[in-house]
Amino acid sequence: MDITLAVDCMGGDHGPHVTVPAVLEFQARNPDVDVVLVGLRDAIEAELAACGGAVGARLRVRHASEVIAMDEAPANALRSKKDSSIRVAVNLTRSGEAHACVSAGNTGALMAISRFVLKTLPGIDRPAIAPVLPNMLGTNTYVLDLGANVDCTAEQLMQFGIMGAMLVAAIEHKERPSVGLLNIGSEDIKGNEMVRRAADLLRKSGLNFHGNVEGDDIYKGTTDVVVCDGFVGNVALKASEGVAQMITGALREEFGRGPYSKLVALLALPVIKRFRRRMDHRRFNGASLLGLQGIVIKSHGSADTFAFGHALARAVEEVRNNVPQRITKQMELLQAASRVP
Repeated sequence: MDITLAVDCMGGDHGPHVTVPAVLEFQARNPDVDVVLVGLRDAIEAELAACGGAVGARLRVRHASEVIAMDEAPANALRSKKDSSIRVAVNLTRSGEAHACVSAGNTGALMAISRFVLKTLPGIDRPAIAPVLPNMLGTNTYVLDLGANVDCTAEQLMQFGIMGAMLVAAIEHKERPSVGLLNIGSEDIKGNEMVRRAADLLRKSGLNFHGNVEGDDIYKGTTDVVVCDGFVGNVALKASEGVAQMITGALREEFGRGPYSKLVALLALPVIKRFRRRMDHRRFNGASLLGLQGIVIKSHGSADTFAFGHALARAVEEVRNNVPQRITKQMELLQAASRVP
């Protein structure tokens, strides 16, 4: 199956200087993937020329006359910039000209536009952002929501569990992925009323519900999916990023303290390099905007060419494994079961 991706070339910190070469490298490895480069035509074609690329049957340019700034209010972007690169790329996904959209642009604007244009799947109240994180088992943990929904109901948390489980089933090819609910303790009595209600709904959902998990379980790999509201999820992610940066900085400082420390660093260099490869956040770039009637992948705004290539790969995986259709089917099964007396 040939797949077409609509790529917002103007988003992120670097725009076409990253997105265009990333697409060219990705297509060189994936001859069955076509790409529509969306954005300011002159800027895209200039970057194509600089990279030695050219428009052809597998690579097209779709002009979009407007660009949404990274700090622009989502409501303003939705109302006022109907020819933005994000809007045009999402429209291509809605029309079927592309199978998925990939953007490193303004997260709030991308979510607002995607929800407005694509709509949510039947039975899903709100889309959720679902990134993949590494864990101590050497596998992946999928956490949702990570910022799209600050306030959630118990029913919405249950929906997040279904969406996350279907994503893991599709991408990781696990028949019954385990789902945990992020809480302040593993005991059933812990948490506020909304979280306890969500746990009850998840137990009745037919999912492989593990129960409550705590923050450290994300990186222990206790469950395949961790469910939380966007406020808690975003704080947990940013705290984790801060700890990682602190450790990296402390190691660099200690290894540079004197001649002996520098010698030890030199001897440890092979281990350090393997550690960097293992924990390289760029390999996990590309968060799914789950719950939409279409596939949208959000790349980190600071992504380089290597990282953006992983976001493109994530989009292709979701298309090939029919993630939205899996979510829809599971919601239908849940609704049918709730109607049985």
